[in-house]
Amino acid sequence: MKLLLDTHIWLWYRLGNPRLSTTLQTAIANEENELWLSPISIWETLILAEKGRLTLEPTPEKWIQKSLEELDTKEAILTNEIAILSRQLDLIHQDPADRFIAATAVHYGLTLATVDANLTQATCLNTLS
Repeated sequence: MKLLLDTHIWLWYRLGNPRLSTTLQTAIANEENELWLSPISIWETLILAEKGRLTLEPTPEKWIQKSLEELDTKEAILTNEIAILSRQLDLIHQDPADRFIAATAVHYGLTLATVDANLTQATCLNTLS
């Protein structure tokens, strides 16, 4: 399975958050699955750290780099097509970051790992929670 990790899922997995379901823990840990991450998730993580809502050691940038290496994630490159698709998808959600992540999943044909109800209920997305 090819999984695009929503920002909170990536952070929960890496930080050992107990809110992460066994289903997602198993899917992420399964080496047969391909893990993808959007640059939007990195951007969101840096914002959380800047606002003091998240502490990542030794620095947010170094933590992110180490996480990307250890999880062997593929970069879901943002494209013009994804930007356009982010506004075309039939989503209740208006959060720009979530719309970009959802559009990225559709564009690359990935299953979106998320527990965001606004995304799991979207019929245009294949999700795993």
